[in-house]
Amino acid sequence: MKELAEAKEADVVIFDNDLSPGQARNLERAMGIKVLDRSEVILDIFATRARTPESRLQVELAQLEYSLPRLKNMWSHLSRQAGGGAGIGMRGPGETQLEVDRRIADTRIRDLKRKIAEVQARKGREVKSRSEEFTVSLVGYTNAGKSRLMNRLTDAGVYVENKLFSTLDTRTRRWSIPDFGQVLLSDTVGFIRDLPHHLVASFKATLEEARQARLLLHVVDASNPLAEEHIKAVNGVLKELDCADKPTIVILNKVDRITDMTLLDILKAQHPKAVVISGATGVGVRELTDTVVEQLSSHFLAAEVTVDAGNGKVLAYLNAHAEIFRQEYRESNVVIRCYLPKHLLHYIQHPDVTVRMLEAGEMAVRRVGEAAL
Repeated sequence: MKELAEAKEADVVIFDNDLSPGQARNLERAMGIKVLDRSEVILDIFATRARTPESRLQVELAQLEYSLPRLKNMWSHLSRQAGGGAGIGMRGPGETQLEVDRRIADTRIRDLKRKIAEVQARKGREVKSRSEEFTVSLVGYTNAGKSRLMNRLTDAGVYVENKLFSTLDTRTRRWSIPDFGQVLLSDTVGFIRDLPHHLVASFKATLEEARQARLLLHVVDASNPLAEEHIKAVNGVLKELDCADKPTIVILNKVDRITDMTLLDILKAQHPKAVVISGATGVGVRELTDTVVEQLSSHFLAAEVTVDAGNGKVLAYLNAHAEIFRQEYRESNVVIRCYLPKHLLHYIQHPDVTVRMLEAGEMAVRRVGEAAL
């Protein structure tokens, strides 16, 4: 390996797996050049891409937690970040510089965790405040085309570039779906094979949108020969986030770039319910929209709601959140037949409100009316 590195005039050797501190140290000593492992490279890319204060905090925490066991007197610079002269007066009799550095790093980690906890709490409140909305989240391997697809669906103007992890921050936009209404669509950080655990932990706040979404759109770069491996990698991260059982639509993206259609045929055979699209050209987007509507419609109940005519609060709520197709007055009550989102049913629970689920036959009149239109 040393001879190969010298022949290539390499400045650094990168291993496509994690190395223990001892392995990295011994390899560097044996080869005489810098050695990096997979996690270090991914963390460095994340650090380069981080643009917002939130993502910078998350990346710095992941870097520190990864590097703490690998300390080699490299953290003295943190004394300036800790503020207030945190490194002054910390060194006791017989205390080594490495111990001082570890203490500085530990202090910084605690500070970052506190700040990120505040971010998570705020993010949780934001997500909870949207609990009445239908939320859809884009997930997928890095550079699968999630941001471009979001721009196609919402005109969001999200930053798009053909490189790894171009998006580290979750963006949420309103998506107006014909014949359905508005949903909230979120674009999340891209995943990657063997994503460092520290990154998954640090980015929990950013990935909260995916955890709380009612539907996931798993975007796959179908033009990549390793697409199936990417799908498995994303599913692994979703499992770690407790999202493995969430309703998901697989989207085979970038079909405009496929030169060997056999690759697409294999993917379609392995994922028969997948939707084939091109976020760049718009091919298949209508089919995707129809599939999303079909999935979200399963979250609705056909109900007959009987409410006191004077209960303006419930009536206003139904007008705002339900799809009303018949309304009639009976004495002092209003009888409303509607499609009501299941997750909103508890919002109309009231002593003078009666909810009856409608049978399929009772909905036939509405279906005939829709067919006529």
